[in-house]
Amino acid sequence: MNIAQRAEEMPWYKGPTILEMLDRFKESAPPSHLPFRFPVQDVYKFDQRRIIAGRVEAGRLRVGDSLIFSPSNKQGVVKSIEAWSVPTPPTEASSSESIGFCLDEQIFVERGDVATRVDELPIVSSTFDANLFWMGKRHLEKGRTYTLKLTTQEVPCEVVEFKRVIDASTLETLPNQDFIAKNDVAELTLRTRKPVVFDLFGQSPATGRFVLVDEYDVCGGGIIITYAPANKEDKLRDEVRLRDHNWIKSNIKPEERAYRNGHRAALILITGESGTGKAELARHLEEQLFRLNFQSYLLDRRNVRLGVSADLAKGADSPPTDETVRRFGEVARLFLDAGHVVISTSNAFYQSEDADIRVLSQPCPVVEVLISDEPPPGGGHDMAFTLIEAGKAGESARKICQYLKDKKILTGHNYSI
Repeated sequence: MNIAQRAEEMPWYKGPTILEMLDRFKESAPPSHLPFRFPVQDVYKFDQRRIIAGRVEAGRLRVGDSLIFSPSNKQGVVKSIEAWSVPTPPTEASSSESIGFCLDEQIFVERGDVATRVDELPIVSSTFDANLFWMGKRHLEKGRTYTLKLTTQEVPCEVVEFKRVIDASTLETLPNQDFIAKNDVAELTLRTRKPVVFDLFGQSPATGRFVLVDEYDVCGGGIIITYAPANKEDKLRDEVRLRDHNWIKSNIKPEERAYRNGHRAALILITGESGTGKAELARHLEEQLFRLNFQSYLLDRRNVRLGVSADLAKGADSPPTDETVRRFGEVARLFLDAGHVVISTSNAFYQSEDADIRVLSQPCPVVEVLISDEPPPGGGHDMAFTLIEAGKAGESARKICQYLKDKKILTGHNYSI
């Protein structure tokens, strides 16, 4: 009744029918006034072109715009906008349009990166607060790993804290909760395994909402409500993005250096306890790369402390501080910008240093090689050697070179490892 026309069975009702009410709805305007947000769905290669494809979630894009891709901090200028079945290529795209675009230089970006203008940066962090509605059969629990899907990003995550939980059946607030049940609502803190790109929901809804997946089922949805750079890594990441935005670039492009050198710039971190053979392996690796005509350099923390950080460190072997780590990372970044393969044992077994140096080295790849006096644990590193293997430094260095070749960091063709 009262769907297409008023029903005689309800003579007291004088309002519109359902169809009349639907006709009164006005289509909401696309969020073209918001900062530009473009989550990368895929990259297509046609001839010599790399077309970065996706959907404009907010804002506008024009040919000539300078873009930055988060979280990698890679930058480029829009050379052309691509679209299917159009007589002439468009020069502008706005929110809700699915398009592709080419940059003025080829850079490596992938699904999950988010393109924005350099003056409208999103938030990049591994921790944020959210409001979430849970629909899973199993409870949402602290300590369990879930998959967070935010735009085209998919990252493992876990609950750090339940700040407030509301029972859906009684609407009462449940104190001291370590889980929420089906249909409950919670304000919580989430932490992801690696940094994700987002905005607060109130500022940009498309990049401020997410879902949680438990195994293979979508079990919850939420919106990001607050964020504060509470930890050192987030603050450092913000400083690095500001640095890269104002970086004075050379006329020589990174891919030109890579073609000339036969390799991409990369940082090799050799980590492990003292006495496991890190220094010997680092020297052999530098020598092997040099003999193969690659631009390699052994950057030791002691040398940086004796020079650049001499005003901070009491001695070359004194414990690291945040500032000495920052200065070391910035020196490494200069070598990387020059196209070198930088080798270091500087972070030893300090995990916080590892994270900081990775942030400072972006967008260049960081390869971590762990040396341990017992069977190496899984996760957190790219390669691992036992203490016995490290004793054969030359053979271990050759294995690292082969790994770098397999990962397309060493790209030269006129050599044999």
